[in-house]
Amino acid sequence: MPDRKLIRPNLRDYKASPREPREPRETREVRDEDTGGGLSGAFSPSRRKQAPPEQTNAENFYYLKQMGAKTPIVVVLTDGEELHGWIEWYDRDCLKIHRLSEPNLLVYKHCIKYIFKEREA
Repeated sequence: MPDRKLIRPNLRDYKASPREPREPRETREVRDEDTGGGLSGAFSPSRRKQAPPEQTNAENFYYLKQMGAKTPIVVVLTDGEELHGWIEWYDRDCLKIHRLSEPNLLVYKHCIKYIFKEREA
């Protein structure tokens, strides 16, 4: 595989060139699908920010990473009980905790207070 060089712009180039002045927000023309794709001479106050995505997949990424490495974790339930083991699988509503000396458990996510890695205790 040939060596690939990362091409990155130099910071000095950005500092040397002055930025373009921006127009005030009220006088800018707005072109958007929400406004029908046309131009409006002023900023439309009725335009709202889009809602963030319903799911960021950060939770799924964390579970997959811990499952792949079989990381020993501690699951603290809402009543204070601690479960030691690793995540065998998960779905939208629950986790299956694999334990060595005790039976495996299926734990509902709404019963979990927090989770941390066992070596961090």
